[in-house]
Amino acid sequence: MKLKTLPEAYAKVHIPSKVALAVTKKPDGKFNLITLEWFMRTSIAPPMFAISIGQTRYSHACLQENRYFNLVFPSLKNKELLTLSGSQSGREIDKFRVGEVEYIPGKLQKYPIITSAVACFECEVVTQVKSGDHTIFVGEVKYNWLNSEEEFFYFDKK
Repeated sequence: MKLKTLPEAYAKVHIPSKVALAVTKKPDGKFNLITLEWFMRTSIAPPMFAISIGQTRYSHACLQENRYFNLVFPSLKNKELLTLSGSQSGREIDKFRVGEVEYIPGKLQKYPIITSAVACFECEVVTQVKSGDHTIFVGEVKYNWLNSEEEFFYFDKK
């Protein structure tokens, strides 16, 4: 074991990594997507997930205004959508239109359920915590969706 910088040490342990998408609602009523690496389950009863979003990100502003999100676990089919959602801002483009995302309306606030994903959890924000330059949004899961025919996507440098 040797002392290293954070980027050196973290680079070794975070690939391959789990990635997810979060669906948020824009002020104009359309929907937005953001690719996430920082998310986790935080409670069993009631079921909750936390997502961490940079305070300068458009999705952060969306969550401040509309207190719901869908946490989407992508399939192998969603690789291009993950790239689009992680490299473009929803301020400038409609990621659902550009990414040609197929979805059905969810049960909670009608947020999109991406039909090609492995799983989707419809969440209502119950609390948030400032964490440095990010905010952790904790959402209580209200509805769960599963597509057991799809395989989960892991980000890998290969």
